[in-house]
Amino acid sequence: MYKRILLKLSGESLMGSKQYGIDEVRLAEYAQQIKEVAELGVQIGIVIGGGNIFRGLTGAGKGFDRVKGDQMGMLATTINALALSSALTSIGQKARVLTAVNMFPIGEQYSKWKAIEVMEKGEIAILAGGTGCPYFTTDTGSALRGIEIEADVMLKGTRVDGIYTADPEKDPTATKFDKITYDEIYHKGLKVMDLTATTLCRDNKLPIIVFNMDKNGNLLKVMKGDGIGTLVYEG
Repeated sequence: MYKRILLKLSGESLMGSKQYGIDEVRLAEYAQQIKEVAELGVQIGIVIGGGNIFRGLTGAGKGFDRVKGDQMGMLATTINALALSSALTSIGQKARVLTAVNMFPIGEQYSKWKAIEVMEKGEIAILAGGTGCPYFTTDTGSALRGIEIEADVMLKGTRVDGIYTADPEKDPTATKFDKITYDEIYHKGLKVMDLTATTLCRDNKLPIIVFNMDKNGNLLKVMKGDGIGTLVYEG
């Protein structure tokens, strides 16, 4: 059992059955799964994307200034963080939003020590705003935060049940890896996370488990070592 985890959630997954924004049913399911793991005594930090609301890189392709576009994306992650925080507190799980840039009173400004203090009190630390800098994805933000808070593992919750030889939503012949090294990801050109995030995890020996967060109960199964998902490790 891991003592402290960094959970990376996809903004797009929060859309659920909707075309945009936040699906309240999916949000509630996520909150319940997270609470179940917190009740085991696991300390949890969460980074959530903002792609269900705005993605800076997409905005740049449509004429937005890249820096401003990424800043809009940071605000989108904060909206999602507030929504998740609200969903958690509504079911009796304390949570606090920490932001990469100063957004008081929306959230407290992030620091490693504040996040650890929050987790050690049994609260969920929701780390919003990415890295606080443009040109970095929330995958990189989650890798950075996972290393900073000294997490035992980064759990990357996605819409698929692990890493495949190709996109299983597009290629029915794609096969799943039970485990794979960082170097194999490079050499095979697999798009698990952006290369900056993968390199950060490799260089700081932070293992990653990629799994399907959209299936209820999967987060608890990962924590119990049921062998779902794909483990990324240093070979």
